[in-house]
Amino acid sequence: MKIKLLLCSIILFSVITVSPAQQQWPESLILTPEKTDFIKTSTYAEVMQFISAITPMAPNAHVISMGKSPEGKDIPLVVLASSKISTPSEAAASGRPVIYIQGNIHAGEVEGKEAVMMLMRDILLGNKKRLLENQIILFAPIYNTDSNDKMEQGRRPSQEDSPLEIGIRENSQGLDLNRDGVKMETPETQGLITNIITKWDPQMFVDLHTTNGTWHAYSLTWAPSYHYAGEAGPYEFVNNKMLKDITKTAGQKYGLFFGPYGDYDLREGWPLKNFYTYNHHPRYLVNQFGLRNRMAILSEAFSHERFYQRIYSTYAFVTEILEYTNSHAREIVAINRKAEEDAINNVKQNSGKVKKGVRFKMVSNEILNDFRTYDYVATKKADGKTEFKRSGNVVTFDSVKYYGTFQAEVESTLPRGYIIPAEFAFVAEHLRKHGVKVDQLTKATSYKGDVFEIAELKKSQRKFEGHFMATLSGEFRSQSRKFKKGDYVVDLAQPLANFIFYLLEPQSDDGLVNWNFFDSYIEKQKADNKTVVYPVFKYY
Repeated sequence: MKIKLLLCSIILFSVITVSPAQQQWPESLILTPEKTDFIKTSTYAEVMQFISAITPMAPNAHVISMGKSPEGKDIPLVVLASSKISTPSEAAASGRPVIYIQGNIHAGEVEGKEAVMMLMRDILLGNKKRLLENQIILFAPIYNTDSNDKMEQGRRPSQEDSPLEIGIRENSQGLDLNRDGVKMETPETQGLITNIITKWDPQMFVDLHTTNGTWHAYSLTWAPSYHYAGEAGPYEFVNNKMLKDITKTAGQKYGLFFGPYGDYDLREGWPLKNFYTYNHHPRYLVNQFGLRNRMAILSEAFSHERFYQRIYSTYAFVTEILEYTNSHAREIVAINRKAEEDAINNVKQNSGKVKKGVRFKMVSNEILNDFRTYDYVATKKADGKTEFKRSGNVVTFDSVKYYGTFQAEVESTLPRGYIIPAEFAFVAEHLRKHGVKVDQLTKATSYKGDVFEIAELKKSQRKFEGHFMATLSGEFRSQSRKFKKGDYVVDLAQPLANFIFYLLEPQSDDGLVNWNFFDSYIEKQKADNKTVVYPVFKYY
């Protein structure tokens, strides 16, 4: 163990942009944190005022709304390009990849909102115009529009009231927008997926957060898109190359320490031996991108730093992401395209022959050295139990097991496609909203494949995001079945093959079954004491 004394230092925020002698912004482009010595964060009206002020100054910027919030607010998206791009078709015709960067999905985590506006200012009017040479950037500074303005003091004690007041985590329906990626129950998620993801087709998705968890000693931690039912190429590029390179650059260029995202558990003792990432579910938008054959990055600023420091770290990280995507634009597109082709070819060549994971467990296959964290001191309580008290020292540990990989616990055979009975039109429509190609039979047709006979439907005892989460147990059985005209056919030989597979497999750990899409049908069938068959048929 190597111990370093924690140095309390104040970072001059002017290093984020250029010095005042080099660049002067008009008053309309000075952000609320900058005006208030980083005591306050921007309101929705102030974000919209900034966007309204900067876009007339920059002819290569275009503003659209990705949709309306539950309270009727427009969710703004600013398109930045070397020449004005207004539509997805114009973006596609340019030949340049689209990079989507989002702040404020949780309205108490406001650093991304401010950093995005600062970057917008520097790219459009300042010294970072080069970042538009090879890419188109979509900035969504205030995704959770409604809850941003529900500001109160003391919402996140770990931030020590820096800024003084912040909004709430959930949207105005009381739902966490970062758990809505599969079920799509909020207007925000519907707008993002149907109007931005499926139409603009971002090659890279960046989601900006602020952790309130472990007192590690990194200014910012990151994670790639976790999903091992997807293709490996995009994940390997981001995790093994891009994020490692950016982490090194951040240390050299900004003096910042970045590292992989996670938490440790003091109940395991001290010094720490294990560090755990978050789970792999595609309900998280970052993870869903792995199933969409695209790249994604989760950014988590360190909440225990001051507000201006968290903005600085986020600004630096996003800047280096954009530097990297700008210089590796062709490579990123090629890797994603190959992943898409591999997913389609796997269906065409191996349906009925190979299995893919549908339920996963977290495992460790990496050792972290020089792991930075605040130190803890063991104390003995009156009842004889040991308690750990955090000290003010930063320490580093070697040989920390990082649980940042997922291993399949349950696998299922990859089919050529699925048949969805006509009475489940709502399922077909849900898939279409996600960008899935769904057809209908024009005449009665017979298929050979598998049915899943349900042995048990289990539901959680507590609600999660408004749902009693469901799981099915049972087994597949070969069968030939005839389907009617009007039944829905989903051929897996399409770009979203892996995502469709994960949504429709009955034993998936974050599919449509889990989110109760089939509960009423299954429970009704069980009431008749019949063998219950999962209604979606997989054919080969």
